[in-house]
Amino acid sequence: MDEPAACGSGGEYVTFGEVPVVPGAPMGEIGLRDPKPDWLRVRAPMSQEYRDLKSLVKDKKLHTVCEEAACPNIGDCWASGHLTVMILGDVCTRTCAFCNIKTGKPGKVDASEPGHLADMVRGLKLKHMVMTSVDRDDLPDGGAQHWVDCISAVREASPTTTIEILTPDFRRTEDNIDRVADALPDVFNHNLETVPRLYRAIRPSARYFGSLRLLQRVKERHSHIFTKSGIMVGLGETKEEVFQVMDDMRAAGVDFITIGQYLRPSEKHYPIKEWVRPERFEEYERMAKIKGFLMVSSTPLTRSSYHADQYFAELVAKRARGEV
Repeated sequence: MDEPAACGSGGEYVTFGEVPVVPGAPMGEIGLRDPKPDWLRVRAPMSQEYRDLKSLVKDKKLHTVCEEAACPNIGDCWASGHLTVMILGDVCTRTCAFCNIKTGKPGKVDASEPGHLADMVRGLKLKHMVMTSVDRDDLPDGGAQHWVDCISAVREASPTTTIEILTPDFRRTEDNIDRVADALPDVFNHNLETVPRLYRAIRPSARYFGSLRLLQRVKERHSHIFTKSGIMVGLGETKEEVFQVMDDMRAAGVDFITIGQYLRPSEKHYPIKEWVRPERFEEYERMAKIKGFLMVSSTPLTRSSYHADQYFAELVAKRARGEV
């Protein structure tokens, strides 16, 4: 299968500008004002723990994908002291049709960020931390060295904290990928996001098979690192296409799959085609387990890092029992 080509006005990888839409694609099947089904309703964040963590993040001048991507689970996670820190700024060089993060020309890399991040992890006494970033196609290494610096700073400040990373594709350059993998995070996550047929509409600057190869390369290079990937559903994919993505992930050695409902951030973003019912998520979970994934999270509210600490602990326990 040929891979979809990049589109946009920023060169081969950078795609500044409007959110791309497939010509002729029907828009607005489920509108922003249409009520969500009961299984997607969540309480607004109100706890003191949430407010304290929000204040700490602001004090350390850090960004979180929880806020930038308008995650529906932010109240639950932050009340429990869990968050996903977003490094390399809050402006992305790519325009994906599903994503709420700002797109444009990012500023200079903050050299003090690794230190601030390490201070926060140490101060919160985190047992497990999750780190992600925007795409930085403006940087020759896609931000790889800054990733290494952040991982190293956390390791030095809090040696017992396990580290999970959710990465971009680092311009699909193997040297960049290897550099980050060689920093030895405990979990290496890179999301496929959707099925191959929808890439041109949903993720125009990425390559489906390039992302698969990234995951495969990490596992080949460091077999002990748990690899993880996820997709959104409700974008117009078929059940059979989701099963094929599962097969592709397993062929690349992916250990952990996440599947969650796509939620449209604004009218400018790709429309929701379907509210996927909980029963379908349960079917996806059963099939993923049959296909050999070590860990599966498949619910309407599943997101890449939701309950990441609990799932990592389960993976470690499986390895200790010799199941991995």
